[in-house]
Amino acid sequence: MLKNTDNFAETTEKTQIGDVLDDALRSLRIGGSVLLREAYAPPCAIAIPSAEQLATFLRIKSDTLVVAFHLVEFGHCEITTASGNSSTLAAGDMVIVFGGEAHKLSLGEATKVQPIETLLTGGTNTQKLTSPSSGLGVSLLCGVFMLHQTQFNPLYSALPPIMRVNLSSPGKLHNLSGIAHIMANEIERSAFGAGYIIERLLEILCAEAVRAHIETTPPQATGWFRGITDPVVGRAIKAIHSNPANDWSIARLAGQVSMSPSRFAARFSQSLGESPMAYVAKWRMNLACRKLTASRIGVEQVASDVGYESVAAFNRAFKKHLGVPPAAWRSRQAG
Repeated sequence: MLKNTDNFAETTEKTQIGDVLDDALRSLRIGGSVLLREAYAPPCAIAIPSAEQLATFLRIKSDTLVVAFHLVEFGHCEITTASGNSSTLAAGDMVIVFGGEAHKLSLGEATKVQPIETLLTGGTNTQKLTSPSSGLGVSLLCGVFMLHQTQFNPLYSALPPIMRVNLSSPGKLHNLSGIAHIMANEIERSAFGAGYIIERLLEILCAEAVRAHIETTPPQATGWFRGITDPVVGRAIKAIHSNPANDWSIARLAGQVSMSPSRFAARFSQSLGESPMAYVAKWRMNLACRKLTASRIGVEQVASDVGYESVAAFNRAFKKHLGVPPAAWRSRQAG
């Protein structure tokens, strides 16, 4: 049976978005850990340090970005950043602090703030809710996501400093509520292998939150999420990701989407806020950094793999973006 052309176009667009999003998510190599799951009685407040301090406390390597997340299971609370921004979180709300800023979760006018480090090192929850059935207080599931190679990753660059999603928000791209429910059940069961399962579920939870965010991003907002959902720009981005070593030019990319170079360049820049060739250069740098850290292949091979005709040209481009030549950068990462 022949498919309706409208359905075919819709399927093609979703495949296009999925392929590009897959690339960007995989390159982040997301990990995660649950830090605490507790209920608090008002007035209460928990302080969470900056991403750098949290990484130091958790003894996570410096090349890994640690971002805190919080899920309100019941009740409500306020999240207030060190810079003074504040908003109310209701049951089902999840926030991920991708910007890494120190922040506080509170309910009521608490005179004492409990550092999360104290709670994680065996300190007593002095604001514990003793009667959850009363309907007062707030129950929180808090943890961290660990992200790698965030530099030059277009997905990470497009994320807001604080990303907020709701588990009950309907969407075609995500199943956020389902994953959160499975993870909560796994934490409660504490069955054999629970640690491994929860780690995998956390990776999926982060990805589902990103997909939920994409669906709520205004179509007029400039950035990567607008670009990958644009039927023209998205096809060009997919072509870049599919064959980064190609000798790309604006004319060649425009040919991929059957558009004149000038119109294509204008549409691409309007969607993403940067030129097509700037995007190509950054994605190549992302791939180069991954290859330099995850393999032992020579710099000359890395240069060829990401689209540079000579090591000299690759060295110049790499130093322009990262400040040092690729060989020196690789040595720093190894140290």
